[in-house]
Amino acid sequence: MQKIFLLFILSTIYMLSEGQKKEVTTLGAGCFWCVEAVYDQLNGVIAVESGYSGGHKENPTYKEVCAETTGHAEVCQITFNPDVISFGEILTVFWSIHNPTTLNRQGADIGMQYRSAIFYHSSEQEKVAKEQVKLINEQKLYSDPIVTEVTPYSSFFVAENYHKEYFENNPNQPYCRMVVGPKVEKFQKMFKDQLKAK
Repeated sequence: MQKIFLLFILSTIYMLSEGQKKEVTTLGAGCFWCVEAVYDQLNGVIAVESGYSGGHKENPTYKEVCAETTGHAEVCQITFNPDVISFGEILTVFWSIHNPTTLNRQGADIGMQYRSAIFYHSSEQEKVAKEQVKLINEQKLYSDPIVTEVTPYSSFFVAENYHKEYFENNPNQPYCRMVVGPKVEKFQKMFKDQLKAK
């Protein structure tokens, strides 16, 4: 009897998890430590994984990407529930957490691996991304034009294990204190109504 009850509970949990809608997008907004730390806290986001996209080498290493020999950008692959948060809302956060007008640069981080990029996974994502770029430029929300790369997703390579939840695990590391921490605080103030319940 206990086995039957346990199987029933497990199958119910499986059905509920399978019933949750999922959509994936891949975004580059500078250092992936910053991007992961922000999207991890956003309501409707199911998972965030740091890695590399947009290059020409299979399974690049962090060292190779930083040496700009592979063409990859540091990105986060974000899985979210579109019934809770739309792709458009995901991008609203994206525009607010980095400067999309600086080519291959975010603050003191310089190199093509830090480029602003949206690797869209569907024609709908492409449409929304391009509409937002057009609108932001028309409204002159930034003094300079958007240079964000909007290209089709082709591949994603997971970053080395030590990058996972880097800010959470290393809040006192100097880069985290000076760069990631302030970005996270700014995000928390701007999107306080959209944060996951603690």
